[in-house]
Amino acid sequence: MADAETDTYELRPIGVVRSGLRSRRDAPRQAFEGAPPARVEVLAEYRDLLDGIAAGDDVIVLTWLHQSDRTARHTHPRGDLSLPLAGVLATRSPDRPNPIGLHRVTVIAIADGTLAVGALEAIDGTPVVDIKPVMAEPADG
Repeated sequence: MADAETDTYELRPIGVVRSGLRSRRDAPRQAFEGAPPARVEVLAEYRDLLDGIAAGDDVIVLTWLHQSDRTARHTHPRGDLSLPLAGVLATRSPDRPNPIGLHRVTVIAIADGTLAVGALEAIDGTPVVDIKPVMAEPADG
């Protein structure tokens, strides 16, 4: 029987981020704070899974923030020492037990299994673990 408190799970990267951002120090905290366009290179064995994604689509790119401190428990939100410490789950800190990054991006173009996307704050070499479409919210009726 599975035990959600002790089980471990395996993630397999489906691709990698290619970006001009080379270090965490250079990366903005959020895409809208000056992140450059980037590319999401999908591994050959997963490229057919992109069928149905088109230029102009908004997608969620889930990344594994591979340079994160997985032992961090508290942080000053946004690195601002004037703010009180908060548990990492109450922040957008990349340092957390399971450093999964969540990035909403707009697809600019797709070619040969590579998505050219708008602003993305992940650094070059960040593993991509999933891509999901942004769902339209139903209109109030």
